[in-house]
Amino acid sequence: MSPCADVVTEPTTLAAVKVTERLRRDGPVFSVEFFPPKDAAGEAELWRAIRRLEPLDPAFVSVTYGAGGSSRDRTIRTTGRIARDTTLVPMAHLTAVSHSVAELRHVIGAYAAAGISNVLAIRGDPPGDPLGEWVPHPQGLAYADELVRLVRRLGDFCVGVAAFPYGHPRSADTEADTARLLAKIRAGADFAITQLFLEPEGFLRLRDRLAQRGCAVPLLPGIMPVLSVRTLRRGPELSGAPVPPAVLERLEPYADDPAAFRAAGLDVTAELCCHLLDEGVPGLHFYTLNRSTATAELVHRLGLASPAAIPVS
Repeated sequence: MSPCADVVTEPTTLAAVKVTERLRRDGPVFSVEFFPPKDAAGEAELWRAIRRLEPLDPAFVSVTYGAGGSSRDRTIRTTGRIARDTTLVPMAHLTAVSHSVAELRHVIGAYAAAGISNVLAIRGDPPGDPLGEWVPHPQGLAYADELVRLVRRLGDFCVGVAAFPYGHPRSADTEADTARLLAKIRAGADFAITQLFLEPEGFLRLRDRLAQRGCAVPLLPGIMPVLSVRTLRRGPELSGAPVPPAVLERLEPYADDPAAFRAAGLDVTAELCCHLLDEGVPGLHFYTLNRSTATAELVHRLGLASPAAIPVS
């Protein structure tokens, strides 16, 4: 049983609601990921996206944490504002990169002070080069399971972790990567969210490997809507997931027509989502890149929006 499931709470605000509570709703749900804005224009764009998606009632919304903690203060501020000024359930990211344990304690305390109950604990990518050598802080942590334990010790948090359908780029193989994921779950993680992918087989194999080991924590597939040639190639490059040849062949004819590529890419994304929903996933986690239109279109197309939500025009 998930550690969070053992705690019965009566939260006074949605910021105090646990992600696992939201995942227990009848039928599949969706969630979204944002990143903290870099300037005033980005802030306005982010909040337009938040306000457009808010009526669709996502199960939760997450806010990323830059490499090396580069966006730490903006992440805390943005997540806190979502907790304070919206009807959304927020989840803050936390990475171990370039942070001492003392600094990590400070950030976790700031989240608790903002009333945030959900944290995604990830080791994180090296600053500058996501695929470069990972070097732990001399007074920091080396692995994500250590970070999970730290978060759990410091408050009544619901903790998520990252999962990799095709294995982390630094893992020897998928079995070794699965062992690392299980270590994070045994350390106290309540659910996992995968890196993005464009075909379902790797995700389903990962889910099967967890089930074979008696692990039943929710596993959410990470989905990035395919809207351009750049997102088609760049996302999988960073996540380690392959671009299926059939997807390339299907979208290649539209490479010089952005509008047609976007339409065909949304079709590909919707078909992937439908396959996953048919396989019984508890929800879909959308990487929005701080945009709302494509995610809103997909949520309506898949029937995941709140019944009271206004249809996309």
